[in-house]
Amino acid sequence: MALTVHLKQPHEHTDEQAPAPLSLWEQEPVVLLGESRDAQGFPLPVTPSARTLFGPRGCCLVSSNGPLWVADTGHHRLLGWRNCPSANGAAAEWVIGQPDFASEGRNARTKPGRLTLNVPTGMTLYGKGLAVADAWNHRVLLWREVPSASHCPPDLVLGQEEFREVDINRGRAVPGPDTLYWPYGVASWGDRLLVADTGNRRLLIWLTPPSRHGQPADLVLGQTSFARRDENAGGTPSAMSMRWPHATARWENRLCVADAGNNRIMVWNEFPTACGSACDRILGQVDAEHVDHNGGYYWPHAGSLNMPYGVASAGAWLVAADTANSRLVGWHALDAGTGAEARVLAGQPTFGLKGDNQWLFPTRETLCWPYGLSVCGNRLAVADSGNNRVMIRSLGREVAE
Repeated sequence: MALTVHLKQPHEHTDEQAPAPLSLWEQEPVVLLGESRDAQGFPLPVTPSARTLFGPRGCCLVSSNGPLWVADTGHHRLLGWRNCPSANGAAAEWVIGQPDFASEGRNARTKPGRLTLNVPTGMTLYGKGLAVADAWNHRVLLWREVPSASHCPPDLVLGQEEFREVDINRGRAVPGPDTLYWPYGVASWGDRLLVADTGNRRLLIWLTPPSRHGQPADLVLGQTSFARRDENAGGTPSAMSMRWPHATARWENRLCVADAGNNRIMVWNEFPTACGSACDRILGQVDAEHVDHNGGYYWPHAGSLNMPYGVASAGAWLVAADTANSRLVGWHALDAGTGAEARVLAGQPTFGLKGDNQWLFPTRETLCWPYGLSVCGNRLAVADSGNNRVMIRSLGREVAE
């Protein structure tokens, strides 16, 4: 007779005993952009157009009413909507990175330049303009004003000497304060610009707005110096080291970094002022030394993470794209200590479950490998990458208050 053994992880019972998680978003309205499926729910081949998206990893709501910009990563372009769309499948009005809506290909299948892109990912408002992580061109592009037309060229490039150069770390053997390697995330904090320099396993910080191409950063976190790029700073995981930093956010007066490779979010209580500063708190792990996904278990729980690629703040709440668990989770500022359990959930029915689209066809309530997040007012935009769509919803009452 076969013996069936159920390996119950220590956190499984909490879903039965704890209160139901707060919902991150309201049920209605829901706007879905880019999704291409047949009547049965099966995905259709993705052909570039003004209405389709292919693996989007970034989005930016300039205001609650728009414009909206999306990093259409797989098509190597940015798509823009003048007003925040209110209807599913609304067509974009602007395109940057390709000659037209029907074209695709890395760097528009031509030589890299001012108007080409190669795996654009993170994007953020910076001052009156826009910052975009052009990851596989190893650069960050800056617009002094938010683009309001197609083919609007950026004003500055960071990580390279000029727009035609796209080498990893500028072709140098050793990184520096002016080089980048797979920068996936960008964020702003007043005049400060923060770049998750993922391939160099560090966060670079410009304290004042850059004024010239290739301007060096002022601070580095995750490494002891600008010349290092070792995984976890060359040692065991710690409160200062990083493995795969991917996104950054300001949470009230705290700095947060989604360190996807260590399955955690690092939190500094105040903005760091010295290179290599250690963080004060860790979310997603019980301490700074543990880094296994979901705390070393197959199933997640309210205090665990599995490759968090996105992070954003909504007032007193911090929201993370818990990407490999295909869910969003949120912590309140009052209970944000190391190892704290999240209170807010979206994409899964309970904290103890995971699965792309809950192992079913996608619906308006499910997610598949969410990446970038953008919060503006009471609206949340999610780059739901595995579903080739961007989802726009209103925040739940508990989160919006």
